[in-house]
Amino acid sequence: MHNQFLKKLAQGFNAPIFHRLDAIRNEIEQNRLLLGKQYAFVLQSRKIVNLSDAEFKIFSQWGEDGIIQYLISQIPIPNKMFIEFGVENYRESNTRFLLVNNNWSGLVMDGDARNIEQIRSMPLYWQHNLEAKAAFITAENINSLIQESGICGDIGILSIDIDGNDYWVWKAISEETISPRIVIIEYNSVFGKERAVTIPYTKNFKRTEAHFSNLYFGASLNALCLLAKEKGYKFVGSNSAGNNAFFVRHDIAENLPIRSCRDGYLESKFREGRDETGKLMFWAGMKRREMIGHLPVVDLESGEIVTLQNLDGEI
Repeated sequence: MHNQFLKKLAQGFNAPIFHRLDAIRNEIEQNRLLLGKQYAFVLQSRKIVNLSDAEFKIFSQWGEDGIIQYLISQIPIPNKMFIEFGVENYRESNTRFLLVNNNWSGLVMDGDARNIEQIRSMPLYWQHNLEAKAAFITAENINSLIQESGICGDIGILSIDIDGNDYWVWKAISEETISPRIVIIEYNSVFGKERAVTIPYTKNFKRTEAHFSNLYFGASLNALCLLAKEKGYKFVGSNSAGNNAFFVRHDIAENLPIRSCRDGYLESKFREGRDETGKLMFWAGMKRREMIGHLPVVDLESGEIVTLQNLDGEI
């Protein structure tokens, strides 16, 4: 009884603080949104040579918000719908600014149900036409997950960032399910720019469990460019952070500069590698590649499973 009284008393004291924090958070987000509108307006009068010239960050992890605003200003998008998966709690994402600034609609998915609960509790969830779904995405279930949402056909944007089977999941998405005009997909620059390689497909792949370094995941940019060509997309560039590639469907890409995969490759500079104990080691450059050089990758040009060390010996 005494403990319950103290708990209620503490809650009573804390309530005004939490309300004030919510108000501050909302005010900050409104200011960020206003700043983003200014950036987007300035973009309209700028000459963009490289996609990185268009970058600005409001809710995206890097400069993707600006790149997206530039791309949607250059190509016709009648169906303003997006799908993004690997969004975590949506505090940082590629489509959140698009949702609140441009009033697009969309579907977001994440493998952690707690993240989805957080998204559903956010004001933007009732303020906009957004569906948030908890699902561990695989090549086997991605089409059915999209179909269950009711989204189909010609849509604006597909954004893929699942730290693992990104290549295989995009490959699995049927054109009959969706035909996005813009595809944003993460690449692993540690795999280099010379080869088209990806991790072998493992249905339950988790980056944090695959190798202690946290550097073994995804696909090279070259691999994604090959897949994009198969699917009818043209590569238009990468973000300056060197981890996200942008593709536009070939039938609407005539107003955009098309880049070669080699010229458009940018090496990431972030140092997220860890040792066996989980300690952040700040490895940079080729040291990151050395840490995962012995692990298997699929060479998409030969179809063989090799290692980065094998491939490095051939270059």
